[in-house]
Amino acid sequence: MDFIRYLHYLRIERNFSVHTLRAYANDIATFCDFIEHGVAALHRKSDDIRPPASLSVLQRADRNTVRAFLAHIQTSGATARTAARKLAALRSVYLYYQKTGQITTNPTEGLRSPKRAQNLPEVLSIPEITALLESVDTATALGSRDRAVLEVLYSCGLRAAELAGLTFEDIFWHDETMRIFGKRKKERLVPVGGPALRALKSYLGRRGELCSQAQPIVFVNHRGGALTTRSIQRIVEAHVQKSLPERVGVSPHTLRHSFATHMLNAGADLRVVQEILGHESLSSTQIYTHVSIDRLKEVYRNAHPHA
Repeated sequence: MDFIRYLHYLRIERNFSVHTLRAYANDIATFCDFIEHGVAALHRKSDDIRPPASLSVLQRADRNTVRAFLAHIQTSGATARTAARKLAALRSVYLYYQKTGQITTNPTEGLRSPKRAQNLPEVLSIPEITALLESVDTATALGSRDRAVLEVLYSCGLRAAELAGLTFEDIFWHDETMRIFGKRKKERLVPVGGPALRALKSYLGRRGELCSQAQPIVFVNHRGGALTTRSIQRIVEAHVQKSLPERVGVSPHTLRHSFATHMLNAGADLRVVQEILGHESLSSTQIYTHVSIDRLKEVYRNAHPHA
């Protein structure tokens, strides 16, 4: 019951997504399995039944146990990112039990997260974005929807889940802004560009062909139900394959990366881009300054007398 209360705390008070809850629960259960069975526990098949996380088992761990667990995770082929997430899960559960007075010492205290390799995100060039957007045939209601999906993703730098959850109440036409609910339901306002607004109005003019007016979600499928994140991904993939067949692996997040990179290349302030993207930490946004190195070199060559 203690662990169920912890998961309830994450869901209700911390507003964690179901996906994050599932990942944390699995990570903590894997750690408990490691405490009881050692390295063999890390080589269980994914479909094996793991024993549930237990407070009594967690109490047996010390800092060396946590270090050994993370070391074995990484030497087993997991990335530093995966190891960092597992440490975050352990930090979270131990802090919870510490605050509720169920443990006195926290074995994760003072441990540093494994250093992650900073992979630069893939972005599309402005001509590629233009080719992608203009390739959509808007003669049908679904085509009009697809154009609006692509335009809004790129114009606002949205995540697929944020676009999927957009309702009519979230669009402020007069201010040309949208209210977006990001991770953990954190709310932000983002500006919407003219082309995206026009595409959105065009789609809404034909939306009645797909669903009833009672549907509060803006973007719907051919049956009138709300688009899922997977559906949005398929829409992006289909139009990329048609307009940019040489580009592989382009996703809705690629449009988000492209938005941020193009904004910074045009001189936008890093803090402004952070606010629009909904990043809690500036470090998450700073990765795009590396993508923009070509722009920095261009400014240097044009401005420095000895360049």
